[in-house]
Amino acid sequence: MAGSIERVTEAAREAGLDIEVRRMGASTRTAEEAAAQCGCTVDQIVKSLIFQGKASGDLYLFLLAGSSRLDLAKAAALAGEDLERADPRLIRDRTGFAIGGVSPIGHLVQIAAFADEGLLAHDQVWAAAGAHDAVFASAPRALVEAAKARLCDVAA
Repeated sequence: MAGSIERVTEAAREAGLDIEVRRMGASTRTAEEAAAQCGCTVDQIVKSLIFQGKASGDLYLFLLAGSSRLDLAKAAALAGEDLERADPRLIRDRTGFAIGGVSPIGHLVQIAAFADEGLLAHDQVWAAAGAHDAVFASAPRALVEAAKARLCDVAA
């Protein structure tokens, strides 16, 4: 199995997304840390949040701007079931990523994905690239398309 960063790079290539993964040398686990490392605003950081369906156990990916919070009621309506935070071990097993390095692309399995419309307010956003210190920049619409995410209003 390819490493996390290699999976992200390959997924980007397959989606026609030209990225350059940068290893920042310091943590980019939080939106604030990532913004400081990338030299951008917190809202240009893409948070990749994974929730689990209470009934189905399915995972759902929600992409939001760094300072945004997920509206759990909106998210549940989009998923079609009540949601709860997914266990970090389950996230790693199904996506191949550890918390703090979950990328919008390159998961081990296909996960239903939803991207908040607020991401489109920027010319460029930064997303995790599979490790706690790895990021890549992208045009937001291209990233949403590469993640096969449904564009919607999911922020609180």
